[in-house]
Amino acid sequence: MPSRSPQAPRPSVHDAAKPGLPPGQTAALAACADAFLILLFAAIGRDAHQRGEIITGVFATAWPFLAGAALAWLVLRLWRDPLRLWPAGVGVWLGTVGVGMILRAVTGQTVVLPFIIVALLSLGVFLLGYRLVAAGVRRLRSRRRQA
Repeated sequence: MPSRSPQAPRPSVHDAAKPGLPPGQTAALAACADAFLILLFAAIGRDAHQRGEIITGVFATAWPFLAGAALAWLVLRLWRDPLRLWPAGVGVWLGTVGVGMILRAVTGQTVVLPFIIVALLSLGVFLLGYRLVAAGVRRLRSRRRQA
């Protein structure tokens, strides 16, 4: 009777494109990039409206969105493949804006349609944009390896 040993999990297509970074490091870098871009969004918005209190003000504006991003990371377990556009990028983008707006409303901060639209567009460009760039870099690297 032949013995059946359990097969090792096969690496995904995305694992082959990331030879130098362990999965945990990729997830940590992606989480930091998400947080940085959310803080940048808040800083740009505060600067555009000429609000004072630079550091504390940015964090006061950003915390609902940071909480939304953290919740999206946990619920969707984005650390498994954080650079994929779908579901990671779209999930963190919509979670950031959706939960962020709910938290802003609950805490008495401004939530108006123009701000929701600006947040959707800006955070979409930021949170999806670098993932699109990463996907392009991965494709180029895999094509070079195949050539």
